[in-house]
Amino acid sequence: MSKQRKISLIGAGNIGGELAAQIARTQLASEVVLFDIPVKEEFAKGKALDLEQNGAINCHDCRIIGSSNWADCAGSDVLIITAGIPRKPGQDRKDLVATNLPIIRNVADNAKEHCPGALVIVISNPLDAMVYEFQRRTEWPRERVVGMAGVLDSARFRLFLARQANASVKDVRAMVLGGHGDTMVPVMSACTINGIAATEFMSAEQLDAIIARTRKGGGEIVGLMGTSAYYAPASSAVSMAAAYLNDEKRILPCAALLQGEYGYEGFFMGVPCIIGGGGMEKVVEISLNDDEKTMLETSANAVKGIVDIVNATT
Repeated sequence: MSKQRKISLIGAGNIGGELAAQIARTQLASEVVLFDIPVKEEFAKGKALDLEQNGAINCHDCRIIGSSNWADCAGSDVLIITAGIPRKPGQDRKDLVATNLPIIRNVADNAKEHCPGALVIVISNPLDAMVYEFQRRTEWPRERVVGMAGVLDSARFRLFLARQANASVKDVRAMVLGGHGDTMVPVMSACTINGIAATEFMSAEQLDAIIARTRKGGGEIVGLMGTSAYYAPASSAVSMAAAYLNDEKRILPCAALLQGEYGYEGFFMGVPCIIGGGGMEKVVEISLNDDEKTMLETSANAVKGIVDIVNATT
């Protein structure tokens, strides 16, 4: 690590704790702030202390502090936002809009004041609405505000494909676009297993089942655990932060503010992006077949619907 880096994690719950653990373990930053609301400050401090003691065992020197003071986040290179109420069994992501909107607005106002130079990665649900509202409220350029959705959705898709094909997940290349929800678009035309079309390894019926499971992937975990996933979401956000901090120029599916790409404008939706030292440096437009274009339109309409709910409450 060539320079001192600081990452602040807004929300000290399950995802926040796993984020801090991964950042420390990979030495992605020299300082991590585990931030939460005042009534949870002692919890954040306790988790931070536990993580630092873990670092003493595993021999990494990352400084981790728990706080409810936004001043402690000042100078952050990256903000990863997990704040909000997680889904419960039976809930749709849209059910969280009214609950989590005031939270993201408060976070946006404080981020604008204390962390004006940070790259922001939003994880909070409903993702498409939360990242939209953060950017709208801060008026930051789209290069510095992205949503973590596609990396996670694509990872789920890759896993299910690998298991069905009896292949290594390392060899699977797949991408999921669109909104972070039941209308997401697994792009089969761009899906390969070590360069071989995934359709060579399984039937159409098996592929359809995998696509359906991918779309319900978050809900499946909520139903099993009673709360949202946190290991894979944390890994997804860390990979995005690393691409930015290390200027890796990775092509990652992220929720980005569209400005005419794919024929859409004015809202965030999952698309392939180049993530490097400039943040979200470019939206990559890939060729889609007619079925994929239709599915993306359906997903875009669903995202616009939830954005309309947000705009109606401003």
